[in-house]
Amino acid sequence: MATEITVPALGESVTEGSIGEWLKQPGDAVAADEPIVSLETDKVAVDVPSPVAGVLSAHQAEVGDTVEVGAVIALIEEGATGAATKGEEPARAQEKRAEGEAKRETASEELSAAAQTLSPAVRRAVLEHGVDPSTIKGTGKDGRLTKEDVIAAAKAKSDPAPAPSSAPAASAPAPAATGERREERVKMTRMRQTIAKRLKGAQEQAALLTTFNDVDMSAVIEARTKYKDMFAKKHDIRLGFMGFFAKAACLALKDVPSVNAYIEGDEIVYHDYVDISVAVSAPNGLVVPVIRDCQDKGFARIEKDIADFGSRAKEGTLTMADMSGGTFTISNGGVFGSLMSTPIINPPQSAVLGLHRIEDRAVVVDGEIVIRPMMYIALSYDHRLIDGREAVTALKIIKEAIEDPTRMLIDL
Repeated sequence: MATEITVPALGESVTEGSIGEWLKQPGDAVAADEPIVSLETDKVAVDVPSPVAGVLSAHQAEVGDTVEVGAVIALIEEGATGAATKGEEPARAQEKRAEGEAKRETASEELSAAAQTLSPAVRRAVLEHGVDPSTIKGTGKDGRLTKEDVIAAAKAKSDPAPAPSSAPAASAPAPAATGERREERVKMTRMRQTIAKRLKGAQEQAALLTTFNDVDMSAVIEARTKYKDMFAKKHDIRLGFMGFFAKAACLALKDVPSVNAYIEGDEIVYHDYVDISVAVSAPNGLVVPVIRDCQDKGFARIEKDIADFGSRAKEGTLTMADMSGGTFTISNGGVFGSLMSTPIINPPQSAVLGLHRIEDRAVVVDGEIVIRPMMYIALSYDHRLIDGREAVTALKIIKEAIEDPTRMLIDL
């Protein structure tokens, strides 16, 4: 009996996606709830699991095809046995499963230790074939690993090298360098296409302007150093800088509500809550999951939300619901070493706060030149809605709250 696999509901207002990668091929055994295909939407990659155990009998769509919600994309022969396990004795099958699990555990440990960022498809291939990604030379863009690199490495690992001949052969001359220059054309993922359209649309539709300030991070660094161990022990989460900036932003948005609003048609939509979108780097591009009701959350809850989003972004398990909404965005380019930037707003929002790296600089305090840990901060905003005075005021409130964190405790 064949079971149809259809495109699931992908989120509010999302009616279609595209086939990103087939995780199972025709003839492969499939367990119930095991992912068989990765779908790409405008915002996330979604793994579609099989509702039944059996064998994948056919693909009904190819990689890159656009498929609508409800469309049939695969057929599963329920209860059938995969070709890879047919005819095996139960003991041998169990032994193979045990070997596979051991390989996956080893690969998982090696994968965690690897310094490079791997795409979900490459991570799955590493775990499946049990190879160490740090020993493989990537052939993708900027030296990144591809799925084909992992498969080739696994094949080379399983095929023994030929025995050396007893008589040494004449060494062949090394091939002369040809100076060949190569190009690689890679189709943009659906997510990258959407990011490009949204950011370009923001530039074309909004009247973008950026105001800057600099912040003395001494007080926050001192508080973090003093309380980080107690904080981690009590809340089981590291105390970072994003929690301070999120709470400082809440103060600013409360006092300057237009920065937390957006334009819809000929109306301005104001919010009495603060849902902060946090820009997070993912294998397929930048994503912006939302910390909801940030104005009511403490530092520990905010830090846990951010850590959870970062982890799930790398794993590719963020959902559409995680990224829907948002009234204001914080983007931290400082983690990559950025000194200063002009961030682009995340439509339909009207403002985004850009954070940058902290570095010791000479500044004048009370008439004396001193060395302080300083950070440039930037607020890009839609000048159609937010006046310069409001933007500067909001950024100044954030600066003052960071330089004197007590303000966040007594709501100043």
